[in-house]
Amino acid sequence: MKFSLKYLSAILFIFVAACNSTPKKEEKTAEKEVKEKTTEKEEQKNNIIFFGNSLTAGYGVEAEEAFPGLIQKRLDSLGYDYNVINAGVSGETTASGLSRVEWVVKRQPVEIFILELGGNDGLRGIKPEETNKNLTAIIDKVREIHPKVKILLAGMLVPPNMGQAYASEFQKLFPKIAEEKNVNLIPFLLKDVGGEANLNQPDGIHPTPEGHKIVAETVWEYLKPML
Repeated sequence: MKFSLKYLSAILFIFVAACNSTPKKEEKTAEKEVKEKTTEKEEQKNNIIFFGNSLTAGYGVEAEEAFPGLIQKRLDSLGYDYNVINAGVSGETTASGLSRVEWVVKRQPVEIFILELGGNDGLRGIKPEETNKNLTAIIDKVREIHPKVKILLAGMLVPPNMGQAYASEFQKLFPKIAEEKNVNLIPFLLKDVGGEANLNQPDGIHPTPEGHKIVAETVWEYLKPML
């Protein structure tokens, strides 16, 4: 009898353990399937990469208030199946952008690549030919990795205190690159925002949330035909 009780107790223990472990295994399997489906869905989406400096990164504002975040909201509201990736880094120059672009675009498929760099080059007085060389190299690198990618180049201006000759040469830089590399161009990203005190933060450089709304409208004007 003692043997039988021990035997029955062992069976009961195994049965209870099995009952407790089965749901956990099923739960883990279900979670894994959901994660895999979510990842697969994101990979199937058309990705739009915003590759730029602090303007793109949304310095001084919340991520959803910066123009890339506003573009994502617009896409979602209109039923476009696009995933915006904000790859903006504060302080980025065209040289530092060139050094990291390969790592960024290799991570996922890219349908549209929006290149917003050059502003910090201008503020630092970097020679326009150097900026030209770096921006061209970035475009070439992106196309090398994603041959079918659509590219939108965001043009920029520099303050007049950099000198009229430099400002003029810098302004001609972006249209020249757009024509030579056959990419779409936003003539001036900060149209109706640059120089407007009420639309910029105290530094006079970075847009406020209201300023970003205007920038988003400017970007959308040139982005929409590419969708």
